[in-house]
Parts: sequence; C-alpha cells; structure tokens
Amino acid sequence: MIYKSYLIEQNFRLLVKNIVLFYGENLGLQNEFKNQIKVNNKNAEIINFTQEEILKNENSFYSEILNISLFGQEKIYIINQSSDKILELIQTIETKLDNQKLYFFTEILDRRSKLRAYFEKSKNLAVIACYADNENNLKKIINEKLKGFSGLSAQNINTIMDNCNLDRDKLNNELSKILVFFDDKKLVNDKLEALLNNKINNNFSLLKDNALSGNKISTNKLLSDTVLEPEKNVFYLATINQRLNKLAETDQLAKKTSLEDAINVIKPPIFWKDKPVFLMQAKKWNSNKIKGALNKTYNLEIEIKSNPVVDKSLLMKKLLVDICILANS
Repeated sequence: MIYKSYLIEQNFRLLVKNIVLFYGENLGLQNEFKNQIKVNNKNAEIINFTQEEILKNENSFYSEILNISLFGQEKIYIINQSSDKILELIQTIETKLDNQKLYFFTEILDRRSKLRAYFEKSKNLAVIACYADNENNLKKIINEKLKGFSGLSAQNINTIMDNCNLDRDKLNNELSKILVFFDDKKLVNDKLEALLNNKINNNFSLLKDNALSGNKISTNKLLSDTVLEPEKNVFYLATINQRLNKLAETDQLAKKTSLEDAINVIKPPIFWKDKPVFLMQAKKWNSNKIKGALNKTYNLEIEIKSNPVVDKSLLMKKLLVDICILANS
C-alpha cells in the first residue's frame, strides 16, 4: 500500500502497518522518519541491522524477531540498505508477526524492483517514496523552524538555501546552528552569512577535534591558521559542550560494556566518518576530566557575556589549549 511522504511527515501516526519500506534519494527525509520512529516509540528498544547482516544469519534474525517475551521491552527493527534480496525473508515472516514493527530503508528503487512492487501491491505492508526536495519544500521547512524569529527575510532564506544545495540533511544542520547562535531569535544578515561560512566552520570543527584528541602539534598549527570570529563564540562553546556531553555519555555506557560497543549504541549515533576520531577522544577523557572541561566552558561563557571589552578570540584559543592539555593529563 502506497503512502504519500508529505502526509506521513505531517502525522507519522497515520502509518499503522507493522512492516514499512522507505526508499528514495532523499536521505535527509529518511533520517527524519527514523527520528520519528524513535520519538513515537520512546519506551521501545530500537535495533538496527543492515540487510547483509541479516542475510548472513537468517536463522538468528528469525529467532530475534519471532521469540518475543511477554515481559520484555518492546523492540523496533530498522533494516538499512534493503534490496530485492530480502524480499523472500519478508514474505516468510510477514504472516508470523504479532505486534513487532520492521522498518526497511534503502535508496532509489526503480519500477522493476520486486521489493518495491511487492510493497506497493500488498494491503498489509506500507511503502513511502522519499523523493528529492525542491526549493518550495525546503523554504517551507525554514519558515517553520524559524517561526517567531525577527529579521527572517527573503534574503537570508536564500542565504540558507544556497548553503544547503537542496540537501535536507545539510539544511537541518544549518538550522541547528542558527537556533543555537541566534538564541534571542533575532536574525542579522551579516552574522548569518558568517555563521554559515563552511570553510570557517569546518576549520573550527577540525581544531576542536584535535584539541579534544590531545594532539598538541596539530592544535597549535590550527590555532594559527583558523579564523575565530568573536560573534560566533556562543556557537563555538555549544559545539565543544555538545562533544563533551557525548563523551560523558559514552564514558557511563563503557562502564557496562566495551568502549567500542558503547560508541556503537549511543543515541543519536556517531556518524561513521567521525567514529575513529571520537574513539580516540573517548580513550583520553574520563568523567573527572569532562567535568573540568565543562566547568571551563561555563566560566568562559559567563565572562564573554558579562565583559564586552574582553578579547574573545584570545580567550577561546586559550580554552582550546587548556582542553588539549587536559586531554593529555
């Protein structure tokens, strides 16, 4: 059975089928649907598989989804990278499910796809096509997310649009930065353009990661090469705090399991490209170090906000040096 993506975006609870297929090139929309699955099933355990993992051990997967304990936690299954290869398995289990929910995700499926055709024709299954966004879709998202902000104009909407290149994931990332930086809900054009300067932001992200990894040589070089804009210090501090809090959460989970397993199960998940750096940082930081670093960021934020004449860029660089030293202590 075919469902329209825009209707499910408006109300995910319209999706009442227990087996659902999401496909299409709009990975940003797919990520939003994955988040909705988590939001609507807060008391459930979300278990992620790839199709390859399942097909390598089908018997184990059957046992996992069909042997449901009456007193156990509800489980939701997300299966990524799905293709026609998994169709036979779906046909085998669909009549044996009780309340178990399975969500299959994949990229583009053409009309010749057996998997897509099976879901479209079935009355018991649901399929949602996640097609690429257009400018109108993304402008609507911007207006909804920034509702109540003063200074929201066609000019800065276009600035945001130009920076995301019709990519919903990039748009959501840019909007997150805007919500943190403009916490007073007052948009200023020149500050918005500076905030969305990818080159500067990417350089700061690299600087932050090297400092948290305790890499003295790279941190020292990047401190010389990176432009730290005083008006973005709140954003810089929020970025550092976000990583420190994620490291603190990992440190707690690692007390019950291995560090690698803790990183794999942490929610929201660490992007796969960031995992090697995050693992390096997690090996450096424990709860006491993290508390010390968070105390430093807190004190710096107070000083920046209470002392307008202080050299903010210099203080930010000193903070990053202190963090690098603390990482190695």
